[in-house]
Amino acid sequence: MDARTLEALAEMICGDGPDYPVYRTGSELTRFFQRVGFSNFRHDGSTRKWWTLDVLNQLTGNNLKAVVLRLADPREYRGNQQQVDQAIKKLNEILMIEGLKVELEGVRPRLKEVTPQFAQIAEEADLKPLPPPDFLNLKLEPGLGEILAHRWDEAQRCLNAEAYLAATIIMGSMLEGMLLAVLQKFPQEANRCKAAPVDRRTSKVKHFAEWSLSDMINVAHEAGWLDLDVKKFSHALREFRNLIHPYQQMVVKAVPDKDTCEISWLVVQAAANDLAKKLK
Repeated sequence: MDARTLEALAEMICGDGPDYPVYRTGSELTRFFQRVGFSNFRHDGSTRKWWTLDVLNQLTGNNLKAVVLRLADPREYRGNQQQVDQAIKKLNEILMIEGLKVELEGVRPRLKEVTPQFAQIAEEADLKPLPPPDFLNLKLEPGLGEILAHRWDEAQRCLNAEAYLAATIIMGSMLEGMLLAVLQKFPQEANRCKAAPVDRRTSKVKHFAEWSLSDMINVAHEAGWLDLDVKKFSHALREFRNLIHPYQQMVVKAVPDKDTCEISWLVVQAAANDLAKKLK
């Protein structure tokens, strides 16, 4: 095998970083090679990667093949399916340049020859609009559905112009508009929630006009209108929506981009789906 391939295998055996299924200490490296069948290799306290690479450079033919197969063996990961899948995926990325591929036959890994090739990386596609939520059928108060639908289209126009901050702010406003509409439709449920904001002077729940978007999100989750994941991502969108204030953007040093907008779209879509269950 090429020297760079062996180096990549050494990195995988050591397991430094999230790309690899398990991390192995020096003593665990010794036990790994013992499981392969080599009892004469004992980690000497030196840098783990270079020690492992030195061991691999001493192996040839079937001995090196045995190391590769052990890296793909489900027994090495105690049958953890996620770790096994990650190991085989990473291993095959390393071996493709050598014209090799690992596959499982039942629970046993096998090494087969393949034609070396690389998947071409497609150019990044333009960010296309998601299908808008069915705002007009959410049973919102008259006129609000049309406004939200218009803002969805306006957010897309901002994206086309690469005005990502403006697009994110508009999406945050859509989230707030939907939540406020549901609060006004079910005021008693909302006001009974522990997360409902209270006026310190009167000890009564504030009027909805005085609620922050954070209050709305927390109450909607407590009332069962938003799932936990949607609640968390809604707070993330809220933070970006707050960049409408220049000083806030200066403090947090955040600059929304295409990825921010894509996530924001999903948040609005998910919130609309959750709220629709309550409204319908």
